[in-house]
Amino acid sequence: MKNISVKNNKGKVLKGKIISAKMKDTVVVSIDLFKKHPKYGKFMKSQTKLMAHDAGNKHKEGEVVEIIETRPISKNKKFAVLEK
Repeated sequence: MKNISVKNNKGKVLKGKIISAKMKDTVVVSIDLFKKHPKYGKFMKSQTKLMAHDAGNKHKEGEVVEIIETRPISKNKKFAVLEK
């Protein structure tokens, strides 16, 4: 089992909603973004899906969680769920 330490990590912290918790120790989190267009100045909504490490599958679909950037855990997982 890989040991994931997020205590003294200085990575990005993002907030999003869990849309899938079907994989072992992994959740898919949907992050809603609100960006300003660089040329036209209009604000646009967009969405991204990130995979995050969730040791023990403690979280369920629909929960709002915070994830933090960590070292690469696998090919697609570079975030971990913060425990509150």
